[in-house]
Amino acid sequence: SHSLASQPARNASTMADEAKNMVKDDVTGEMMSKNALKKLQKKRAADAKKAEKKAAAEAKAAAEGPKKKSSMASAEADDQLEPHQYFANRCAAMQRQQLQSEAGKGVSPWPHKFQTTHTLPEYVAAFSGLADGARDDATTVSIAGRAMRKAGQGKLIFYDLHGGGAKVQIMSDPRSYEEGSDAWEVINDQLRRGDVVGVVGKPGKSKRGELSIFPTKLQLLSPCLHMLPKGQGSMVLKDPDTRFRKRYLDLMVNEGGAQVFEVRSKLVRGVRKYLDDRGFLEVETPMMNMVAGGATAKPFVTHFNELGINVFMRVAPELYLKQCVVGGLDRVYEIGRQFRNEGMDLTHNPEFTTCEFYMAYADYHDLMDMTEEMISGLVKEVHGTYKVKYKPMHGDELEIDFSPPWPRIPMLDGLVEKLGAIGVDAKWLSAKGALALPDAIDKLKAAHKAANIEFCAPPHTVARLVDNLVGELLEDNCVNPAFITEHPAEMSPLAKYHRDKPGLTERFELFVAGKELCNAYTELNNPFVQRERFAEQSKDVEAGDDEAMNKDEDFCVALEHGLAPTGGWGCGIDRLTMFLTNKNSIREVLLFPAMKPEASPPPPPPPGDDADAKIRALCAQVAQFGVKPCCGP
Repeated sequence: SHSLASQPARNASTMADEAKNMVKDDVTGEMMSKNALKKLQKKRAADAKKAEKKAAAEAKAAAEGPKKKSSMASAEADDQLEPHQYFANRCAAMQRQQLQSEAGKGVSPWPHKFQTTHTLPEYVAAFSGLADGARDDATTVSIAGRAMRKAGQGKLIFYDLHGGGAKVQIMSDPRSYEEGSDAWEVINDQLRRGDVVGVVGKPGKSKRGELSIFPTKLQLLSPCLHMLPKGQGSMVLKDPDTRFRKRYLDLMVNEGGAQVFEVRSKLVRGVRKYLDDRGFLEVETPMMNMVAGGATAKPFVTHFNELGINVFMRVAPELYLKQCVVGGLDRVYEIGRQFRNEGMDLTHNPEFTTCEFYMAYADYHDLMDMTEEMISGLVKEVHGTYKVKYKPMHGDELEIDFSPPWPRIPMLDGLVEKLGAIGVDAKWLSAKGALALPDAIDKLKAAHKAANIEFCAPPHTVARLVDNLVGELLEDNCVNPAFITEHPAEMSPLAKYHRDKPGLTERFELFVAGKELCNAYTELNNPFVQRERFAEQSKDVEAGDDEAMNKDEDFCVALEHGLAPTGGWGCGIDRLTMFLTNKNSIREVLLFPAMKPEASPPPPPPPGDDADAKIRALCAQVAQFGVKPCCGP
């Protein structure tokens, strides 16, 4: 109780001591301890210093003007846009630049000329030997190509320059740029992925060993106004329809896309060299003909305005080339386009490229030997081996062995053997003149039914029925190269009759992976038999076969002047390219294949955005469905 009584006295003493230590804050007038005031004053001093620094920075920024953006900032911002926004922005920017150049205040984004010292492949060949990290400051070069990548790292801007199947890295920094850092900022801010760019600079290599050029000058040679698909590699653009309709885009963004066409060009050069080395003369024959002859195919028809007649786009150059031989050009060939108004599928395009040659004093045996030698030689030259991989559209990948010699399979004997293997007796096909018998069509139809093979499309002529059986039983089984020989005369109106087997001809077709690659025969040079053959073909035309041949009287008259014993040969360049580039669609080996028309875009809305215009647009849409609108005109 004594201690409790003394507590108030002690509390009063403590409070009096604290009051003596209190001081007044001059800013707020508040009373606080000396320690609290010191802390507050330190904080105020620090805040004042920060504010002073901020004010100085703002004053400096105001004096210097707007801060420059990074040379990558504009490109990175553009990458976030929608493609139509990107296109609109780029068009506007390039049009402004063009107008400025016309006013003498800048450089056109579409200059007339840029002088190069090297193509990109030449540059790669000349400077690939430089050491990693080296730079040849004593050498100045100028190159040009398409910039397919843009990236930044600090004060370095990188581009990948592509052209001619080669790639060179641009390593751009402001210290090396001869026009100064401001000009360097401007040009690098302007360039985008896809632009065609000219570079003047010093050759060198990065520290990682990538062949590069260190630019002293960059120039936009042609802007890419569209946003390109993003990514790198061989399948950046995957949609087949877009790739074939816009082949330029496929070649631009898909690495290695040009290799197929480089192989194709190499094959054409190889065929040409093989024939030139053997004394052949390359010639050109008409693309438009009065008679669609030279092959069993449906022609395109066009109109010759000056003469007022319809003419046919050629289906084959054969008849003209044989007339050259009649005239004394004993060895001739032509590499060119043919046109056939037939279906489009994986191996057929309405216009395609063939090579045909004609060789006096040769027969189909000689041509088989030449075919083995030529084709196997081309395969070895392109791939370094006779064996190539080929992936058909359906089924497993195949290994095709082009090593000569290749099997030679007589057509009718092959059919008898294959039909016999599935229990169908077709020995009648081996009899002389079997296909000329009155009941030949009925027997061929019976063979179809017994073998459970669907009929071909009408008309069911002997030639079409035999061809259908051969396609099912022989051609599809030819994976490695194989010759199918001795076709019936009904299927070969221009081939010479077999010297030992009546009713057959001295003809062969080369098949690889189930597809025809070459067709050749000993040429029919008897004008009387030729007229008979044309007459038989005319009957098929009358029966509705629009692929049968019409009579060409001019050709028959040429034969009456004497065609030497001759061998004729044809090969599809497109299919040969398919096999040697492992492409299962002919559209992959044609730069611009035939395509179905794209759907028409919807009609544009009427001009103006007033209410009446909107109503008219709605009425037009309703009218498209055959409904009479209740409003509008």
